[in-house]
Amino acid sequence: MEVTRRSRTAPDRDRPGWLRGAPPPGWARVLPTALLVGVCLAELISPEPLDIGFLLGAIPPLAVLAHGPVATAALGALAVLVLSVPVFNLDDPGSTDVLTVCFVSVLSVLLSYVRSRRDEQLVTERAVAEAAQRAVVPPLPRRVGPVECAGLYRAAQRGTLVGGDFFDVRAGPYGVRAVMGDVQGHGLSAVATVASLLGAFREAVLDQPAPEAVAARLDRRLAVDSADEPHAELFATAVLLDFSADARVVRIVACGQCGPLLIRDGHVVELDVEPGTPLGLGLAEAAPPRVVSVRLRAGDRLFLASDGVTEARDADGAFYPLAERLPGLTAEDPAALAERVWSDLVRHCPDVRDDVTMLVLEPCPRPGP
Repeated sequence: MEVTRRSRTAPDRDRPGWLRGAPPPGWARVLPTALLVGVCLAELISPEPLDIGFLLGAIPPLAVLAHGPVATAALGALAVLVLSVPVFNLDDPGSTDVLTVCFVSVLSVLLSYVRSRRDEQLVTERAVAEAAQRAVVPPLPRRVGPVECAGLYRAAQRGTLVGGDFFDVRAGPYGVRAVMGDVQGHGLSAVATVASLLGAFREAVLDQPAPEAVAARLDRRLAVDSADEPHAELFATAVLLDFSADARVVRIVACGQCGPLLIRDGHVVELDVEPGTPLGLGLAEAAPPRVVSVRLRAGDRLFLASDGVTEARDADGAFYPLAERLPGLTAEDPAALAERVWSDLVRHCPDVRDDVTMLVLEPCPRPGP
């Protein structure tokens, strides 16, 4: 299942508003024309002349909000025409009133031209930025080998697709490997570190036979990246999962982060996975990470969540009870489970300020003796 980035049931924090680059709403496009028609109808219906000609001067600036220079010029010309037509008798405007509306119209056309060009540039830059971010964290396939996958990612920084969290699921010669982690910091400043770690993970999947060796590769990558920065203190937490070829056993390595939750027969089991040393602090010099093996059954699911989920607090300061809520949020589709948890999390903590990442893995063990 592809990575889901928007929730239909929860407030959509990722969708840009009109003032943040989204196309103007329909009412903004209709408003100048509606105002022009309203002024004309009011003058025609009223038995006495109405002193409302000044409203026509607002039509060109309103057109700038949603229309290009051609439409703005046309609406400005119509405003001048209506102001000058005797049948409307808009308080018998003089040359000063007409010249004022003409000047406002010309200025509005110029502003509309500048806005249109800047909007085109913004659309291009946003498309390039989204392509670059999706290259860092591409959508997950629905299935990787014998493992079904679903992920949900909500970056803390509005308008971005990638923050300080990361996850990936890859198949290699030693089986299917998955990773979920959180680098120091969040937002765009952490994207470079995320890209570096994911690149190291994808390479390690191909040539490292053991999950602890994959963790050591990620640790070395962070150490090398921070070698030229004496005060960088670059580190990350991560959980690595290594599935056997038949998906009946998973080996788990935790580096400074709690392990996954096992959903089995409608119940949640907290696996005994000891968080080890975070990545970037020298795994080679510390005790090697502990590898925990778990036998899996058909229908089991592994649910991983970042601290943006587990450390979210409500108005009273209570943490989000993920393990307690999961049994009541289960769904047939792994992606639906992630969406339900996100919706429930937003109800618990409407103002989520950290990166939120979830990864649902459903192994499909192959029949065997």
